[in-house]
Amino acid sequence: MNIILHQPEIPANTGNIGRTCVATGTALHLIEPLGFRLDEKSIKRAGMDYWEHLDVTRYINYKEFQEKHPGVTIWYATTKARQVYSEVSFGLDDYIMFGKESAGIPEEILVEHPERCIRIPMLGKIRSLNLANSVAIVLYEALRQNHFMDMQLKGELHRLSWEKQ
Repeated sequence: MNIILHQPEIPANTGNIGRTCVATGTALHLIEPLGFRLDEKSIKRAGMDYWEHLDVTRYINYKEFQEKHPGVTIWYATTKARQVYSEVSFGLDDYIMFGKESAGIPEEILVEHPERCIRIPMLGKIRSLNLANSVAIVLYEALRQNHFMDMQLKGELHRLSWEKQ
């Protein structure tokens, strides 16, 4: 899977998204301008020691991204979409784009791809969810649809300290 952040503004969100990408084997694509420098302590703190393991690529703008990835399937996460993210079928190599925290994905991109726009349902009283939470919600649905390919599905229970001996 691939996550695209179009002009992210908040380093902690991008750091948390980076950590989610490492945990899921997902590539992260950052489209500039960014609202921060990638070497800031806050982004590394949010991504913890996982940031060095992240498959991350930066692009000068959306046009450069398109030139380097012609013909890929991109889903556009937006509150303006008419279909819910869980109603579409994600492919294992699909890209899911999220816009900057203050404005989302630019309208000129969305109008070119209305059939690929998806939304997370929420009550009408709220503008949007936190970016890192939104990425996790949609990404895990896409991974679920693809049977969590290559991910560890089972853990081990160890004797818990509160159990009676």
